[in-house]
This record gives sequence, C-alpha cells and structure tokens, in this order.
Amino acid sequence: MTRRMAAVDLGAQSGRVAVGAFDGDRLAVDEVHRFPNEPVEEDGVLRWDVERLRGEVWTGLRKAADGLPVESVAVDSWGVDFGLLDGSGRLLQSPAHYRNARRAAAFDGTLELIPPRELYGRTGIQLLPINSIFELAAAAADGDAALGRAARLQLIPDLFHHWLCGSESTEWTNATTTQCFDPRAGDWARDLLDRLSVPTGMLPEVVPPGTRLGAVSAADTGVGGAEVVAGATHDTAAAVAAVPLTGGGCAYLSIGTWSLVGVEADEPVMGEDAFRANLTNEGGVGGTYRVLRNIAGLWLLDECRRAWAAAGHEYEAAELVALARSAPPLRSLIDPNDALFLEPGDMPARIAAFCRETGQAVPADVAETVRCIFESLALKHAETIDLLARLTGRRIDELHVVGGGARNELLCAWTAQAAGRPVLAGPAEATVVGNLLVQALALGELATLEEGRQLVAASFAPQRHEPAADPAWGEARDRFAALERRAEVTV
Repeated sequence: MTRRMAAVDLGAQSGRVAVGAFDGDRLAVDEVHRFPNEPVEEDGVLRWDVERLRGEVWTGLRKAADGLPVESVAVDSWGVDFGLLDGSGRLLQSPAHYRNARRAAAFDGTLELIPPRELYGRTGIQLLPINSIFELAAAAADGDAALGRAARLQLIPDLFHHWLCGSESTEWTNATTTQCFDPRAGDWARDLLDRLSVPTGMLPEVVPPGTRLGAVSAADTGVGGAEVVAGATHDTAAAVAAVPLTGGGCAYLSIGTWSLVGVEADEPVMGEDAFRANLTNEGGVGGTYRVLRNIAGLWLLDECRRAWAAAGHEYEAAELVALARSAPPLRSLIDPNDALFLEPGDMPARIAAFCRETGQAVPADVAETVRCIFESLALKHAETIDLLARLTGRRIDELHVVGGGARNELLCAWTAQAAGRPVLAGPAEATVVGNLLVQALALGELATLEEGRQLVAASFAPQRHEPAADPAWGEARDRFAALERRAEVTV
C-alpha cells in the first residue's frame, strides 16, 4: 500500500510543500506548492515574515491532501534562527534574520565574554556571526523585552510543529547549529549562556530525528490527524540523509544559498586543528555528525541577479550558465567567504572591488562575473575537501553534490576539475527526499538510514562528472590559495 507523506521545506529564499509517495520499492516526490521567502525590516531589525509563511504552508498542506490521506508531515528549514513564545504559546515577535546587522555587531563582544577557543571547544560549531548565540547575546545586551518574557525558544521548524500540533520540543540536528548546544554533554551549554545574561529556562527539550510529536490539530490545514514528525529539521541534515553515500571515502556538497561541504562521522572533530580551520560539527540522522564547513554559495549569484534586475536586466538561471560557459576561463577569482560578501548589497560591484584590490582582471560583464562566481566556488569546494581529508585522516575519492547546485552542470563539472575527483550530482531535491526518508523511518516503513539511502539510489539516478587532465586548474588552485584573505569570516 502506498504511504503518502507531506514534506515542508523552508529555505532562506523560498519554501515549498511536497508529497512523497512510497510503495515499498520506490519513492516518488511531487512538489505541490512553492512560494518566496523574503525578509522584512521591523524597527531596524531584519526579520522573517513567519505569519505569511504559515499561510503559505497551510495552503501547501491543503494541496498535499487533495482528497487523499496524508499520514505524516514534517518541517525542515535553515538553521540558527528562532522565535520566542510567551507562556500561552503565542509568538512574541517575528524571528530575527541571520543576516541582520544587530547579530553581526554582537560577534566581537560575545567572544570577549566567551573566548573563541572555549566556545568552539564546548559546541564544536564554526564561529560565524550568523549563529544563534550571537542573536541571543545581542538581545540580552539590548534588554530586549521579548527575551525577558519568553517562556520557550523555538527554532523555525519547531515553531511550525508547535503551530501544527502544540509541540514545544526542538530536534537535535537543528539544535546543534545554534552554538548553544554541547554535543559531548548532550545538552544545552547553559553555563555559557548564563555568562551572556541569556535566560536558559526557555530552552526546550531536545529530541532525536524521527520523533513522533503528535497528531495535527491545527485547523484549515487539510491534514488534520496526520502524524507530525520531527524529522531531520535542519535542511542540510535532511539533505545529507538523502545522499547515497557508500562509505567513508565519500564527501557531500549540499549546494544552495550556502555550499555545505562535509563528511559524515560517528564523532565530532573538535581539536585544535579543527578550530583553526573553523570546521563545524552538526548533528545528523542516526547519531552521526556532519563535519563540514560553510561556504557562501549560490547566494553570491542570487545577489548579483537581484542587482542586475534592479538595473532592468532580468536573467534566468539557465541563461546565466550559458553566459558563464562563453566567458574566458579562470581569469578572475574571489574568496567566497570574504567578509565583503557576507551581507546583502551590490554583489557585482563587490566582486569587481575584490578583484581590483587583489590585482586581478576585473570582470567586464555579466558573463565574466558569473564565471568568476562558479569557478571560485569550485576552487573553494576543492580546498575544503582537501582540508577535510587532512583533518579527518580520510582518503576522499568521490564527491556527492545535492541540492539546487546539482542541476548546475558547469558548477559540478568545474568542482570535479578543481578537486580532481569524480562528482555524482543528485538528487537535486535532496532536502525534501531526506525529510521524507526520516518520516518513513518514524512510521516504520524503513528500518535503517542505509536502507533509505539504497532507496534513494534506486529512485533517483545521479549524473556523473569525471575530472579531465587540465594543468590550468592546478595553476588556478595555486592562485586561489595565494589570494589575500583580508577578513575571511573565521577566527
């Protein structure tokens, strides 16, 4: 009998609702609703419009039902952002956006109260201004009234699960992204938050991925009575669950707004070398850890598209890929993680400024700018793969690309060239597929994650990109390594 499950995937720029149908042999996925996700500014703080998102999710769930039973539903989203509920379960204010200036401004002050090495040693999380701990520190320092009134902190997927069934827990894979969680202790690092004057009584119970939270009780969703599952609620954890990894010699690249480059491990990697390399250790399905590094990904291209559209030139993604293909190769390179590229703004001008300041040719047009982005991302991917191999002691022979970037044949092929390793691209919808896999595990339809990955391999054939011998890429890697990293987002 076919089991129908609804997956809600909230991305930093768009959201979607999909239906998964599992017949015991194959998983079929049908996207039924897609919608934009744009932040809004309220009182000088960049925030998420979650009430509008709730309306869109409810619309998507009604479409998912469409007269047929939906047995379960799970929500995943980007990490680190959260809402605060009062004692009656009401949202006190719209959740702050991870790119808001207040959070970034709190970075240095927080690290004066909790030294970087100590913070990393307790949490294993890459030191980035976007992390939840810096938003909490900023709110505490500002005397934010909502923080003082909060009875419960809910990460974005948990907030939607709360609206669906009243749950107030948080799921492990997303809790680990906050830099407020101690993976070795298996609990919140309350003593660190105490030093920042952040109240800890609001911190929720942490549950493992695959926990059944209760039946949908929210009205007007069309899926009343369906089981709400805390799947792998962090979108990258969901995506990695769907990567058909075949052993320790595989690495994954989940490419979207961010490029998440990593390996799956049984234990976090939190030593001195990992700290200096700013690796992050986030929770995975089945008690695993995602040892990875965050790279500014196709966000760079999205911001360029926004700037070009404002100037009256709309470009489709396929058109930009074709333009990049026609541009001169390996002419201009940027470090995607340079602080210059962290915040929204005129990205083409920033890319030009970086190239000018590092003594390179400045991209002359759209085609050269897009090629610069793709080649730089490929080189950053390759650099990170080598770093992971060195710090984990692994031989990495194969790269799996999932997410929207799996559709970008140029980026996949150039990543293979830069890394000197084959790239297997797909599934592009890995986040939704992983969301559905964990639901199937929770419902007892799958016995293990390995069984789920075999199902993915059978249901979604990857595209293989083999590296070709080309000395130009080796020279480019040397040039890339020598770029002046004036203020890379690291500590």
